[in-house]
Amino acid sequence: MDKSNHGDRGNSQRSSSGAILKIRLENFMCHSNLEIEFGEWVNFITGQNGSGKSAILTALCVAFGCRAKGTQRASTLKDFIKTGCSDALVHVEMNNGGDDAFKPNVYGDTLVIERRISHSTSSTVLKDSQGRKISNRKEELRELVEHYNIDVENPCVIMSQDKSREFLHSGNDKDKFKFFYKATLLQQVDDLLLGVDTKLKAASALMDELEETIKPVEKEITELRGKIKTMEKFEEIYQQLQLLKKKLAWSWVYDVDRELKEQSEKLVKLRERVPTCQDKIDQKLGEVESLREKLTSKKAQVTCLMDESTAVKREIECLRQSVKTATREKVALEEDHRHKCNNIQKIKDRAVRLERQIKDIDEMTIRSTQAEQSEIEENLSQLKLEVEKAKALLFSLKEEEKMVTEKASVIGKEIALIEDKIRDREKKQRSINTHINDLKKHQTNKVTAFGGDRVITLLRAIERHHRKFKMPPIGPVGAHVTLVNGNKWASAVEQALGNLLNAFIVTNHQDLITLRSCGKEANYNNLKIIIYDFSRPRLVIPRHMVPQTEHPTILSVLNSENHTVLNVLVDVMGVERQVLAESYEVGKTVAFERRLAHLKEVFTIDGYRMFSRGPVQTTLPPRGRRPTRLCASFDDQIKDLEVEASKEQSEIHESRRQKREAEVNLEDLEPQMRRLKVAFNNHFAVSSETFCLFLQTLNNHFEYIFFFVLQRQCTQIEKDLTRKELELQDLKNSVAAETKASPTSSVDELRLEITNSREEIEEKEFSLQKLQDCLTEAELKANELKTAYENFIESAKSKVDVFEEAENELKEIETGLQSAETDKNHYEDVMKDKVLPDIKMAEAKHKELEAKRLESNEKASIICPESEITALGPWDGSTPIQLSAEINRINHRLKRESDEYSESIDDLRVTLEEKEHKIGRKRKTYKSFREKLKVCKDAVDSRWKKLQLNKYDTASMLTWGFNKRLGKKGISGQIKVSYEDKTLSIEVKMPQDATRSGVRDTRGLSGGERSFSTLGFTLALHDMTESPIRAMDEFDVFMDAVSRKISLDTLVDFALEKGSQWMFITPHDISMVKSHERIKKQQMAAPRS
Repeated sequence: MDKSNHGDRGNSQRSSSGAILKIRLENFMCHSNLEIEFGEWVNFITGQNGSGKSAILTALCVAFGCRAKGTQRASTLKDFIKTGCSDALVHVEMNNGGDDAFKPNVYGDTLVIERRISHSTSSTVLKDSQGRKISNRKEELRELVEHYNIDVENPCVIMSQDKSREFLHSGNDKDKFKFFYKATLLQQVDDLLLGVDTKLKAASALMDELEETIKPVEKEITELRGKIKTMEKFEEIYQQLQLLKKKLAWSWVYDVDRELKEQSEKLVKLRERVPTCQDKIDQKLGEVESLREKLTSKKAQVTCLMDESTAVKREIECLRQSVKTATREKVALEEDHRHKCNNIQKIKDRAVRLERQIKDIDEMTIRSTQAEQSEIEENLSQLKLEVEKAKALLFSLKEEEKMVTEKASVIGKEIALIEDKIRDREKKQRSINTHINDLKKHQTNKVTAFGGDRVITLLRAIERHHRKFKMPPIGPVGAHVTLVNGNKWASAVEQALGNLLNAFIVTNHQDLITLRSCGKEANYNNLKIIIYDFSRPRLVIPRHMVPQTEHPTILSVLNSENHTVLNVLVDVMGVERQVLAESYEVGKTVAFERRLAHLKEVFTIDGYRMFSRGPVQTTLPPRGRRPTRLCASFDDQIKDLEVEASKEQSEIHESRRQKREAEVNLEDLEPQMRRLKVAFNNHFAVSSETFCLFLQTLNNHFEYIFFFVLQRQCTQIEKDLTRKELELQDLKNSVAAETKASPTSSVDELRLEITNSREEIEEKEFSLQKLQDCLTEAELKANELKTAYENFIESAKSKVDVFEEAENELKEIETGLQSAETDKNHYEDVMKDKVLPDIKMAEAKHKELEAKRLESNEKASIICPESEITALGPWDGSTPIQLSAEINRINHRLKRESDEYSESIDDLRVTLEEKEHKIGRKRKTYKSFREKLKVCKDAVDSRWKKLQLNKYDTASMLTWGFNKRLGKKGISGQIKVSYEDKTLSIEVKMPQDATRSGVRDTRGLSGGERSFSTLGFTLALHDMTESPIRAMDEFDVFMDAVSRKISLDTLVDFALEKGSQWMFITPHDISMVKSHERIKKQQMAAPRS
């Protein structure tokens, strides 16, 4: 008893700093408002399941900074907020008195932790004993937790119900090892050492990289040393350069001496050319005088011959005209003679025919008898009957022709309509296929939608000539605009903008001309170009200047990254005043009924365009369909067009089927046509060739055959009828003529006509004889003129030859004179422009060289005396050009070396010293870092070794504490820890097993024995850890009443002995726990149903 009291007095003197005084929960998990005060020693909290006991431990964990997943109750902090609430609050008050207090001057004897959780964030606030806010930093809370060693994730500090089930009631050795490893903080030390080791490896790798960075500097140092060595050779080259400069100075003097000598020799030669040139000038002057005299005499001779030649040529021309006139008269007479001969022959032929006709009439008169008269009458009667039959047949054929013609016409019209329909469908299908191909081309390159391949060629031409433009052209306009709300308004917008989408924009007239030339180069002649100032900012249109309607304008559905394009659309097209409507009715209402201000036009999706100009209201129908080029994607359009093309193809097949049916109906009329043909053959004997032609036409052209054949039949019948009527009329006329007149009168008339013809023949022959005489006379005259012309030409030929010879001699004299004058002028020009100026120039140059020699000698003497050059030995003949080339070569080498080594040798030496000094410092620094890393590595290795020793010492202490707890019940056992396999096994030896030497695994114990041994294991771990608070939740769930009683007594005794603040949470009855002033029991309210 005394011992117990002594223990109590000792525990009463312990510091309660870090103990939980009170916790308040608002809208946290199942609690709307809960406040619990805790005792400083042992606290029991009991209640039914669902009353919120475990929520208290969860709240403590959250207050001390545990993450939501670390509590194993939720994935995020907002899940702890009570359903239907917007935020939650955890308020924890701690005792901060005593020697171990945390910043007592700041917080006082009571420290408050408040953590507020909302759906979007959470915050933690630390307050002092007066409720004043001190800090809201996480580092402050972490410092508080480390100060009091409150590790809420350590199962020996806070053992939640999940950890109780996992460790206390689990028979798995690996789970026990995890519990032991985490509770003894060995896992934390192990993780820290692993982290330090990883950082050391990273630092070592970084040192490797840093040491690699100094290698280029070492390479630079090596290069600098090489440069310095190379530049030391420059001094020798520089001395050689100075010597060459001295030689160059005197080489100019020696070079001038050489030129003076050459110039003196040249001057002597030039002076010798003057007498020679003057002799040639005198010689050519004499030749010119003699040639001028010959030219004067020859010109007089040529003038006389020219007059004679002119008269001869005039006479020759007169004779030539006379010959031509006589020849034309001869030809005309021959033509007249031939014509009259033909007329005489025709009259003779006519007389012969008249005589033969008279003979035939005489013979016919003799053969005429009474029998012939009766035959004529019979023929006349027969012809009348045939005419009546032909008229009846003609009427029936016309009726049948009318019926067949109407039927064939109907079928022909039907076939024509079907063919027109097929042509229209095929044309539409070709148009659709063309649109599909265009859309596929636009799909690969959208720019081709606004001008085709020509615009690609134009853009390439613009790229080639881009330097000629003040500012690059913008275009085509359609490639720079997009639709805002999909493709809904694409067709209406394109109808409104039209060809403006293909246009280009330039900034001035000069760029327009340049773009026109690019268009011609690209074969793009009808290019639309707009001039607009690119510097103008985006136009801001006031709201009162646009139509006030809920329907969109074209400007509102267009978007462009280039403000110039939008400005052009506004200024040129007025797109801010063009309204879009979904249908015809809506567009009509907007355009004509509402009378909107500033409204220009209304465009509908189905293609209508509406506008008002004063009282006139205009509605334009849709134009032909074309692909919408402003669509973001052409796939839908291509699919729609392909479906439409398929429908058109089906319609074409159906129309062709209808055409075949109509042709079959037309072929059914063929039997009727054959019947008409048979009737025609029977009555009018149509030839087989005509019938074959009809059949061939029938096979080739069924649609026209019936009308054509029937019309041919009727026409033939009418012709036959007319022929028979004419035969009948001729027969009547002939009979009447025979009865009224006698053949005698006709014969007399014919004989009279023959007589007149013979007289006419005699007259024609007489005139023909006269014409023959004229022709003979004309031939004689023409021959005489031709002979005279030839004789005159022969006589004039000698005069012409003399004239031509004189002309040739004159030309030769003129040529010689011109050549002599040219030679004279040449020699005079040579004397004037070359010889004398050359002498003057040579004399001037000689004086100039003498002055130059004097000047060069003075300059060379300034550089160095001539004796230095003479001392070097005889002059080697080097010219200034050679020496200058050598100096340039050396200068170039020096410049190249100086460019390569831009700094002087002194600067390079200073740079070398600096780099060696700098790299020396880095080497020392890196060496120091290596030594420090080695020290850290050795320290980590030492700590690893100590950790291994602590692991085994901790296992030994655990076994000792475990036996100590079991020994109170007369039980012994041991704990085996394998750090390699990460397992922990418990073996227990019960009193009834004293006779046996072995121990049993806990799995072989009864439920109570296993619970007590597990409890002993847990208390042994608690005995090895320190914390101002400890909590256990549902630690007795799987125990029977006896085991629970033993466990509760053991835990209470341990808690009172240990002296920390303990919290036990259980759903069972705790009336069996003994009452004590340091034990506080609290009952949670039952959960609401």
